[in-house]
Amino acid sequence: MANNTKNIMIVGVGGQGTLLTSRILGGITVEAGYDVKLSEVHGMAQRGGSVVTFVRYGEKVAEPIVEEGQADLLIAFEMLEAKRYAHFLKKDGVLVVNEQRIDPITVVTGAATYPEGIVEELEKEYSVLKINAMDEALKLGNSKVFNIIVLGMAAKHMDFSKEDWLKVIEKTVPPKTVEMNKKAFLLGFEGAY
Repeated sequence: MANNTKNIMIVGVGGQGTLLTSRILGGITVEAGYDVKLSEVHGMAQRGGSVVTFVRYGEKVAEPIVEEGQADLLIAFEMLEAKRYAHFLKKDGVLVVNEQRIDPITVVTGAATYPEGIVEELEKEYSVLKINAMDEALKLGNSKVFNIIVLGMAAKHMDFSKEDWLKVIEKTVPPKTVEMNKKAFLLGFEGAY
C-alpha cells in the first residue's frame, strides 16, 4: 500500500474505555507491520469529560493528529461526542456511534439541554452505523464491554481479519476478561444483535 495513511478517531467521555480501545487498535496496526501514531486529547480529566484519541497508521506516519475532514473512521461511544466531532470525517468516512447518552456537566447543572435527534441529524450528512452497545453488553452480562462491541462494528471497516483482532484483544485486555471481550467483539463484528 503506497503511503495510504488511515485516520481513525475514537471519541467518548472519561471512563468509557477509549484508552483501552485505542490500545487494541494500536496493537493490531503494529502487528500488521504499519507505522502507527497514537495521540490522546483529554477535556476535563474527570469522568464525564470529553476524551479524543487519534490513531493514524500507514507505511510512514509523520504526525499523530488527524485534521478536520480527514478521518476515515470515527468511533463514538456517546451521541453528543459523535455530534461534536463528526466534522473530522472525510466525505466518504464512516461514523460508528453508540446510542448512549451521558449528560455533560452543563446539562447536569441545568445550564444547557441535551440535544434531541442527534443520530438522525448525523445520518442526513454522514454514513452512520449505530448500536445501543450498552444494552447489548448488559445482555452479555457485563456493561464494561460495550466499547468492544462498538469496536467490533468498526472493525468491519478496517483491513484486519477477525482472527487478528481476537489475538490482539487476548494480548491487551486483563486475562480474566479475555473471553467476555472476545464475545463482545464478535457480537459487534458479526452483527449478532
